[in-house]
Amino acid sequence: MTNVLWLQGGACSGNTISFLNAEEPTLVDLVTDFDINILWHPSLGLELGDSLQQLLNDCISGKIAVDILVFEGTVVNAPHGSGEWNRFAGRPMKNWLADLSKVAGFVVAVGDCATYGGIPAMAPNPSESVGLQFLKRKKGGALGVEYRSQAGLPVINIPGCPAHPDWISQILVAVATGRVGDITLDKFHRPETFFKSFTQTGCTRNMHFNYKSSTQEFGQRTGCLFYDMGCRGPMTHSPCNRILWNRVSSKTRVGMPCLGCTEPEFPFYDLKPGTVFKTRTVMGVPKDLPPQVNKKDYAVMTVMAKNTSPSWADDDMFIV
Repeated sequence: MTNVLWLQGGACSGNTISFLNAEEPTLVDLVTDFDINILWHPSLGLELGDSLQQLLNDCISGKIAVDILVFEGTVVNAPHGSGEWNRFAGRPMKNWLADLSKVAGFVVAVGDCATYGGIPAMAPNPSESVGLQFLKRKKGGALGVEYRSQAGLPVINIPGCPAHPDWISQILVAVATGRVGDITLDKFHRPETFFKSFTQTGCTRNMHFNYKSSTQEFGQRTGCLFYDMGCRGPMTHSPCNRILWNRVSSKTRVGMPCLGCTEPEFPFYDLKPGTVFKTRTVMGVPKDLPPQVNKKDYAVMTVMAKNTSPSWADDDMFIV
């Protein structure tokens, strides 16, 4: 049996809602097929008050094993580093996290807030929020650069706003079945099995991207969203177009630009007016380009692509 303890810091519960909709495997599958025992979860746990404090203290003392500690939401340090803005079961949540992380076999941060600080950590960050081991790209966070769980791993980060439910459930299964050795983490502690490729991989608009055929309207099924509408799919590490949401679709497939929510900088430009759903350019060249593409080469490729673009590149591929 694998004991999972799920705690929530400063968050909207979006990752909990996502997790409860997992399909492969489902929450029921985790319990019945993979012998995962959820010790407590903010939306599923029954213990409250003194009984909850006793459960957490039993975990800290080692009386109850914490095989996987899942944390959702930011670690709130305000006011003045005390963490009193986010009290839970009689103590600041940051204190429970500090104690429980020392005894946990694995620690998994779910969602942008827990991984990199997310929206609460936007300037001026009045809640003094941080992720478990990062604040945006800066290493450290609440547990520090050198933190390692009992299994010898840093925090396993599953970013997203919210994270895809199957990213969460499949990592839990990997740990529960002893296959965690197959998990390779990138420099931001994301499992490469999910986050090595880009959101653009599998995007139905790649043809339009290649021919620099753009769209300027939401919901359209033709044209690339990168050139005018601020889509960050070519620069964002995620499998959103490989592991579809609800097994059906993705943002880009329905005409919504990718916002780059699995990257440490999210939300980009702190959501300032004029920065969302708009591509920032200099002399027609986007300021943010796909990795390893320089501006000079991009400008040359753009001219060539537009000159060679066939008429059918603007056809609606979904019309039969």
